[in-house]
Amino acid sequence: MMEEDHHTSHIPQWKKDEVEEIKELIKKYPIFGVIGIGGIPAKQLQKMRRDLKDKAVLKVSRNTLIRRALDESSEGKEMEEYVDAQTALVFTEQNPFKLFKTLEKSKSPSPIKAGAIAPKDIIVEAGETSFPPGPILGDMQAAGIPAAIDGGKVVIRETKAVAKEGEAVSQKLAAMLTRLEIYPMEVGLDLRAAFESGMVFTPDVLAIDEDKYFSDIVLAAQQAFNTSVFAAYPTAENINTLIAKATSDARNLGVNAEVFEPEIVDILLGKAQSEMLSVASVASANNAEAVDDELKEALGAAASAAAAAPAETTVEEEEEKEEEQEEESSEEDGMAGLGALFG
Repeated sequence: MMEEDHHTSHIPQWKKDEVEEIKELIKKYPIFGVIGIGGIPAKQLQKMRRDLKDKAVLKVSRNTLIRRALDESSEGKEMEEYVDAQTALVFTEQNPFKLFKTLEKSKSPSPIKAGAIAPKDIIVEAGETSFPPGPILGDMQAAGIPAAIDGGKVVIRETKAVAKEGEAVSQKLAAMLTRLEIYPMEVGLDLRAAFESGMVFTPDVLAIDEDKYFSDIVLAAQQAFNTSVFAAYPTAENINTLIAKATSDARNLGVNAEVFEPEIVDILLGKAQSEMLSVASVASANNAEAVDDELKEALGAAASAAAAAPAETTVEEEEEKEEEQEEESSEEDGMAGLGALFG
């Protein structure tokens, strides 16, 4: 115990204050994250800090002090495993998904350094450059870039992958990529993990494909809506469609069964008229004298009206339109809710 007190008494006050500050920030904010800041120039880091001012608090400290603060805090101890290399903490009231998206937006393209590993295939596109003929032609060729002179300018003859993902970039290639303003690296705040209410969220969970997520939600809503209609399960969302479907089914049953009700008698008379004209048309085609002049006139008028009138909207088409309107409304509501979640 005395040895521990002796050791603690030799810790500089500024370190104690730093640990206390981190612990207070952990208490104050519902969400905090461990982020990597390796390779970010000081000037760019300061700009990122300013950009985050109204959204989050960025705290840069030594790893030993961060670990000590986490160890002494009542929650978040499991975040200690993500403290490695150049580390900082970020504190916010945004949910982890919004925090991840905010930090991803803060990233910007950056030149690659000699010896660095290509994060993806580095492609040099074919076309003219702004360079006049000179020693640069040999430098580009030495870097593996297929360059030539054409029309008094240095051109790249063909599109080529000058470095594959995972390969180390040579000094010559790194210098030439910078001169060509090709920046393969992405520099920014790299969220390693976020902590909220006892749960740790890692990037593989937070990296949401929002378009696919939206389409999956919309598809699920459509399928649920259709299932509830086919099962005749009434809800606030489908009740209008169910009533319309029941009305249509009842009307069709009444027409097919020839039930004389005030609501469908006009349809029955129209159906009878149509069937009579069909029979008259067939009879007239076989024997022109089989129908009288009045019926011939009716047949001609019916043919003209059928040719001039637009296609009638069926009951089924009306139901489909109503269902589409319901689904579009559900989709818009879903989009708004998910947008609030992911930012």
